[in-house]
Amino acid sequence: MTNEIDFYVGKRLRRRRRLLGLTQQALGDMVGIRFQQIQKYECGANRISAARLFELAEALSVPIQYFYEGLSERNSTGEKETPEFIAPDVLSKKETMDLVRAYYSMEEGPRKHLLDLAKSLECPDKPGLRLVAP
Repeated sequence: MTNEIDFYVGKRLRRRRRLLGLTQQALGDMVGIRFQQIQKYECGANRISAARLFELAEALSVPIQYFYEGLSERNSTGEKETPEFIAPDVLSKKETMDLVRAYYSMEEGPRKHLLDLAKSLECPDKPGLRLVAP
């Protein structure tokens, strides 16, 4: 039986796969499983074994800890505590993934300038609140 941690790990798997622009089929091919199994992992229907998690981490170029990052930041109701000005599902949106892909496709110099610009902008609906880089 799966639990909330399996669901969380599955969401992190989906987020990283999308960030890299991979389909479920492509990721499945990389680790030798069918895309349906990737679907089950991503929705938390199936638990990911330690060996499979290692293979997925290798295929996605992340340390295994990536799948658990932020898990300890969850509150007593099981919801992740996020600042009120950031939508909880912002990282699951296609627009966000497109922006991140475009950002990392830039050379380091322009990327630094863009980040500095974003940090300097004030949020219009919250005077005095500045965007903060992670």
